[in-house]
Amino acid sequence: MPQGLPPFALPSTDLGLIGQLWVPALLISIIGFVESVSVAQTLAAKRRQRIAPNQELIGLGASNIASAFSGGYPVTGGFARSVVNFDAGAETPAAGAYTAVGIALAGLFLTPLLYSLPIATLAATIIVAVLSLVDLKTPGQLWNYSKADFAAHMATIVITLLAGVEMGVIAGVGVGLLLYLWRASRPHAAIVGRVPETEHFRNVDRHQVFTVPHVLSIRIDESLTYLNARWLEEYVLEEIADRPDVRHVILMCSAVNEIDASGLESLEAINHRMIDAGIGLHLSEVKGPVMDRLKRTHFVDELNGQVFLSQNRAFRELATNGGPPAEPIPDAARGMI
Repeated sequence: MPQGLPPFALPSTDLGLIGQLWVPALLISIIGFVESVSVAQTLAAKRRQRIAPNQELIGLGASNIASAFSGGYPVTGGFARSVVNFDAGAETPAAGAYTAVGIALAGLFLTPLLYSLPIATLAATIIVAVLSLVDLKTPGQLWNYSKADFAAHMATIVITLLAGVEMGVIAGVGVGLLLYLWRASRPHAAIVGRVPETEHFRNVDRHQVFTVPHVLSIRIDESLTYLNARWLEEYVLEEIADRPDVRHVILMCSAVNEIDASGLESLEAINHRMIDAGIGLHLSEVKGPVMDRLKRTHFVDELNGQVFLSQNRAFRELATNGGPPAEPIPDAARGMI
């Protein structure tokens, strides 16, 4: 254990060394930032406070630049020291400054005493410090709430225990991205009907609603992108195939925040299929930014139906266009999807 403070010197500018280390350095910086923000948010939540991740990143960057001129380790917001400061009642950044002074004094004068300190003692100190951050309730709560989030959570824990923090975080992020892509490729859509004596439209499988056989109202609960454009096309065509009396299809777009090029192509394909089948395709509750983009294309001009401001107006006008409305079924629409 060397005694004294590290010497101050310029960091190496060897291009060969930089070429070998830039990828590990990038990974270390990402992991360090994730760890620092995680422990900061955890401790801040206990005091009903909030942190500014941008300021945390600036502070970490400045600290690492200073560390580079003294041959120091990469600087992060350490779990153990953060918890120790928190338990000691630290309130301001001055606590970190006092800690740095203490470490400097220990490096100058106490290294002979620390040399013989057993590693098990250091390990026990860290374990006791971070034990308060261990949350055994979260996995069970995630299992009840979302199996997908539980899978990402457990993958992070298991890989961290087996291969270290870096691989654990990478595994958690990777599993999270895969699950997001899977969910985005299969968005939620529902057949909706009007709640009696209201202007609200709800899922026919969850509520007792009023529908007419020649109008099919589909609520799309996701933006239309290349991930799910093909899925929507198949979903609409399958629902129409099961309802030979349908003369009008309304796509309720209240939850659609974006339609990319693939989503536009899918809508155009659906429109052409509806024209061939003699069925009107209509849109309702399209958001302003989405409608602005649609108006810059030929889709609105080629649409064989209308764009309605509200779903209620679309249903009211189309319900009387194509046949008499059917009576609502008293026991219909009970279930889950």
